[in-house]
Amino acid sequence: MSKHKKDINEDEQNKINEPRENIEETAERNEDKDEKLIDKSEEKIAELEAQVKEWHDKFLRKAAEFENYKRRTENDQFNLINYAAESFIIKLLPVIDDLERSLLHIDDENNIDAVKEGIKLVYEKFLKVLDEQGVKKMHVKGEPFNVDYHDALMQRKDDSVPPHTVLEEIEKGYIYRDKVIRHAKVIVSEETSSENGQISDESTSDSSLENEN
Repeated sequence: MSKHKKDINEDEQNKINEPRENIEETAERNEDKDEKLIDKSEEKIAELEAQVKEWHDKFLRKAAEFENYKRRTENDQFNLINYAAESFIIKLLPVIDDLERSLLHIDDENNIDAVKEGIKLVYEKFLKVLDEQGVKKMHVKGEPFNVDYHDALMQRKDDSVPPHTVLEEIEKGYIYRDKVIRHAKVIVSEETSSENGQISDESTSDSSLENEN
């Protein structure tokens, strides 16, 4: 084989081998890219898994905090309902103490005036406690009758006051803040005879006019 022919064969062989080398290099590059993509994907998956775990832990903590808050709220509501009057009762205890001290001397004939004075003081102290809680006693005598505040037990003639005026208070009424919790039981003045006569005359006059028509 001549040298020229050998060179030609080598060139042809190189041409045959060159695409094969390019393919191998391309395949290696693709493998490198695939490995890098896999590595990135694995890193991303690991990152997402860490985030999921973190949010899962946060959720569990929040759920536990909510359960604790719910239990505390339920306990607070239970205590509020069952012990709502506690502060009011505590304020009443000194009044009871004073009343008991007065009762110890109620049979002492030598201290009748002192016992009376003590009972008055206890009564005033009790009213003060009620007032601090928003409980007000009505003052109705001499006031016009008002069905929102008064409960009329009977009527009585009294020409010295206008009709439907409260003459006497049989049982006191009380207001708690802005609500009537007990109406005052009262005696109310009747309409005067002159007003009754006027009403009767007006009725007769109206009847006459109707008959004329």
